[in-house]
Amino acid sequence: MNNATDVRSKGSHAAGNSSGAPAPDPRGAGMRRILDRETRSSRAGVSGIAAVLVVVLCGYGLLESAVRAIGQPPWLIDPETAAERIIALPQGMPPLLLGLIGAVTAMVGLFFFLNAVLPGRRARHLLADPRAGVVVDDEVIASALARRARVAANVIQEQVMVVVSQRQVTVNVRPTSGVPVSENAVLAAVLEELREMDPVPMPEVRVNVATAGVIGA
Repeated sequence: MNNATDVRSKGSHAAGNSSGAPAPDPRGAGMRRILDRETRSSRAGVSGIAAVLVVVLCGYGLLESAVRAIGQPPWLIDPETAAERIIALPQGMPPLLLGLIGAVTAMVGLFFFLNAVLPGRRARHLLADPRAGVVVDDEVIASALARRARVAANVIQEQVMVVVSQRQVTVNVRPTSGVPVSENAVLAAVLEELREMDPVPMPEVRVNVATAGVIGA
């Protein structure tokens, strides 16, 4: 299980100096940049893949052009021939193969497009703190909520599963056979724990109590 990440020391180090200057406001631009790095996933991997693809395609095109310029046969296909075949599409190509190539191209393009426009999020939440920025893994939040839900439902650890996402918390409870579980009590306990944590953004809570109970030990 990952541990909570406290960027308090990072913010202090970034702004502190030997003259005893006060620590920066956590809402300042420097702290926001730190929190963004901690809560958003890097696009370096996807950018690297895109760059490699572009370099390979450009390098191949340059190679074929150079081979043609010195009068040698092409390695794979002559650039002029390739351009003529692309212009003549869909002639000379089976519809199934053409559709497959189009689908693969569309999926690759959609992959890069979504990675460019959607906000990449790590499985983390910010915790409100007037003095510093605190980042906590969703697994840590799920563990704390599961503990409160387990106490409220009076069940063991294996009978509670909590899933935390950016906007929602799902609590799944399997009651002990013959022992009823109050869904409202579990919901109230989880909401109270969330209010104490005060994560940003505050997720909605959904409690699911299974109809089939677990035979008690």
